Amino acid sequence: MKILVTGGAGYVGSVLIPELVNQGHHVKCLDRFFFGSEYLSTKQFEGKVELIKDDIRWFNSNILDGIDIVMDLAALSNDPVGDLDPEKTYQINHLGRSRVAQLSKKSGVKQYILASSASVYGQQNDVVNEDSQVNPITDYSKANRKAEIDVLQLNDNNFTVSVLRFSSIYGISPRMRFDLAVNSMALELFKTGKIIVRGKSNTRPFLHIKDAARAYVMAINLPKDKMSGQIFNVGTDDQNYEMYRLAKEVGDSIGKKYDIEAKDTHDHRSYIASFKKIRETLGFTAKFTVKDGSIEIYQALESGELIDSKKTITVEWYKHLLAADNLVKDVSLKNTIL
Repeated sequence: MKILVTGGAGYVGSVLIPELVNQGHHVKCLDRFFFGSEYLSTKQFEGKVELIKDDIRWFNSNILDGIDIVMDLAALSNDPVGDLDPEKTYQINHLGRSRVAQLSKKSGVKQYILASSASVYGQQNDVVNEDSQVNPITDYSKANRKAEIDVLQLNDNNFTVSVLRFSSIYGISPRMRFDLAVNSMALELFKTGKIIVRGKSNTRPFLHIKDAARAYVMAINLPKDKMSGQIFNVGTDDQNYEMYRLAKEVGDSIGKKYDIEAKDTHDHRSYIASFKKIRETLGFTAKFTVKDGSIEIYQALESGELIDSKKTITVEWYKHLLAADNLVKDVSLKNTIL
């Protein structure tokens, strides 16, 4: 099948696209490529991946010609980043992705998958599932929820729409991020011998990046009647972690001497999610654990394979990105084939 992945050069997309190629799909990757396109430009993807430098807010719909499936990953990618510029967060994460879904339907695309986040649950006292009342408390999560509402309204017999609410993701990627909890903890331990915990009693679910990519693949291989108009929490019940316990899991997994320092946080997101629906409908269970992710990150840092450098995505990088993006179309971006 022909698949368009928006935001495909990002943290998750650069792990997902090779998996789609391995499954025999032809992929179009639509991205701004702020962090480069070198990885997806290598010979292994020649003739299998088409790179299109553009933006979901204004790309020409002809990009969608002949596309069977759209996986919409393009977004400012977490709650702290979303708060840097709330207006851009809504423009991209809500209106931009709503636009992708609408154009996909008009262009005859058969299936659309929105990459959302379990952060839409916000702060909850009870275990939450897909039928629970959401409580988005950040600009990022509010924009995600608005996008969910918009795209699900487009679902019909000819256009299958699904929403995947991902747990907080961790693990190594060609487009590495260190602004994520597990990744950040492993890096702090490597650099300082200390893990800083922010909001030690907050609880959230976590998921390895390889399992996240696998969930996308399973979603497009499932009969459409099981995906049509559905929301799925993506994760596993045994990876709901209180942040202090998460820090201990990271530190104990690596097996080095370490200290934990607890700090205050303005982040009040705290919830435990149920993953019964995706387990019973897709047969999805996680293959990797926080221990696996912590060890692989730490060992890659030790070996020099992974470097905390300007090529890794941090909040500071997003500040630079947002400063460069004044919401005015850059003519050099229009349907540029790399």
